[in-house]
Amino acid sequence: MEASGSGLQAAPETEKFLCEKLLDQSQPIAERYRALFALRNLSGPAVRDALIQAMRDSSNLLAHESAFALGQMQDVEAVPALERILQDLSLHSIVRQAAAESLGVIGLERSVPILKRSLDSDPAEEVRGTCELALRRMEEKASRGQVSEAPSGVPSPFLSVDPALPASDVSSIAQLRKVLLDENESLYKRCAALFALRDHGGKEAVNAIIASLGAASPLLRHEVAYVLGQLQDKAASAALSAILKDINEHLMVRHEAAEALGSIADQASAALLKEFTRDVEPIVSQSCEVALSMLEFERCGKSFEFLYMQTPQVM
Repeated sequence: MEASGSGLQAAPETEKFLCEKLLDQSQPIAERYRALFALRNLSGPAVRDALIQAMRDSSNLLAHESAFALGQMQDVEAVPALERILQDLSLHSIVRQAAAESLGVIGLERSVPILKRSLDSDPAEEVRGTCELALRRMEEKASRGQVSEAPSGVPSPFLSVDPALPASDVSSIAQLRKVLLDENESLYKRCAALFALRDHGGKEAVNAIIASLGAASPLLRHEVAYVLGQLQDKAASAALSAILKDINEHLMVRHEAAEALGSIADQASAALLKEFTRDVEPIVSQSCEVALSMLEFERCGKSFEFLYMQTPQVM
């Protein structure tokens, strides 16, 4: 395997195996997720087509993650398919939300009218909010006029393309915390503060991020849970566990809390995740299954997404 363009190159038989595994609905969700994670490190038409097809999978969780992956891969050729997903109100809001986010991080001008239309008309708050973030991100990136999206010019240590660029107009943790926790501040500025706090790191920053799990916006809470999973700080375990247990919490937030607990990987988290693999909501129960699988691979010192890439696989 070798680096090539924006992704890696795998043997044709490995790529074919991964695409088939992703789309095989008879496979356990954790196995399909592993295939998806591996494909996200590749590129090319076969990978793109598999992910596009998976955006209409019967598993809303897998469909959501496939839409998200296309944005992380910065796949310009996937934009028309992502636009169709965003506009298809027959699909679960969590799938449309991921499509909107991916359109924002890819950032083509052609997507602006569609994002504006969904901002005005989509029935789901989380989709409208994501369209708002996407449009604001595109404006912000254009105004910065620099190759690096990081204000300092130093790339973030976290390998993700975020729905808001890290804040560039405030620097101290105290200032960032104030913005993040301000319910009167715009969603974009609060997310920008969140990602700046994540990149800053340290106990004070983590505590500020945990405090923002009480935000009124479910979209912001979902981003906060995602960031806490990236940080893998055990100080967040109790707050994330409370979110997973809360059946009245938004599915998108519970989903991210479950996966974050899998990343944190402590004993209490594992027990809770096992309990909630029986949750009545498939998005939550499947997230717990995936999280447990990720946790197990981490405990064994193996990479969840790259295990498939080590040797050619046979169906």
